[in-house]
Amino acid sequence: MNDSAITPTQARIPDIIEQLSKKIVGQRSTLELVTAACLAGGHVLLQDVPGTGKTRLAASLAKVFGLAFCRIQGTPDLLPADVVGATVFNPGDNRFTFHRGPIFTNVLLMDEINRATPRTQSALLEAMAEQQVSADGTTYRLPKPFFVIATANPIESQGVFPLPEAQLDRFLVQLNLGYIAAEEEIEMVRRVVFTKDEELSAVLDEQDVVKAQEEVRQILVSDDVLRYIVALGRATRTHDQVELGASPRAIVALTQYAQALAYLAQRRFVTPDDVKRAFYPTMAHRLQLNIDWMGEDGAKRVIEDVLQGVPVPNERAGV
Repeated sequence: MNDSAITPTQARIPDIIEQLSKKIVGQRSTLELVTAACLAGGHVLLQDVPGTGKTRLAASLAKVFGLAFCRIQGTPDLLPADVVGATVFNPGDNRFTFHRGPIFTNVLLMDEINRATPRTQSALLEAMAEQQVSADGTTYRLPKPFFVIATANPIESQGVFPLPEAQLDRFLVQLNLGYIAAEEEIEMVRRVVFTKDEELSAVLDEQDVVKAQEEVRQILVSDDVLRYIVALGRATRTHDQVELGASPRAIVALTQYAQALAYLAQRRFVTPDDVKRAFYPTMAHRLQLNIDWMGEDGAKRVIEDVLQGVPVPNERAGV
């Protein structure tokens, strides 16, 4: 990346957030976090109660990125072939032909992923990890870019299948939209009920997104910041309330996500503040606590404790 200035692609990133804000009210921070995850080439798990805009956000992101979009509704009777595709016999030419499933897209929305059976959930594993799928002994590459945005309802207990740790680890980040402020909710109702839904414009296209992902990987991470990232990950392994801490892959994910947040902020280097902002979304779904009484806030408390306990480097990277 040019050291003198930000790139033309990077200069258009703020326009993505502005476009998304036309559809999603009061969630600017979350919009930035989701956008950064996609620019890092990662997958996103949106976990929240129904009606907070998860599906709307995923569809809007694909539109603004100028990418192909498919949505799959998770249900207990959903089969792996419904996701990946199936080989079908064609009597016309007496041949078997592979019919590609909806996973052959750029942005795949897996709505209510925890309603799908483990067998169907596992069909996503190869795609999320290797950017490819296998069917009947043949491997098929997925389009570039490719990322999954999955939604999950954490309050459901009937007819759901919790995601195994191996699949949770494939998600770069887990995010929660949450409820918005009262005035923002009033504005949201006005937009949805009383005005025509505003059309979104594509800010990037397929080639632009691939280029942006390549540029993210070139964002500078100084030795001091890299040591800070590794120290944070290792601190989760020795915390007395953590049974299973951050894996080496989680530390790589934290580094990549910090790079994407720096790119989003139109900088060419990662700062400790980027790492701090990236830490919770990348670690919350990966840590296994050895205590239950802390409830849903347990991971947040442990992560805050780790952040406070690891010294922050004083020197700014890239300056």
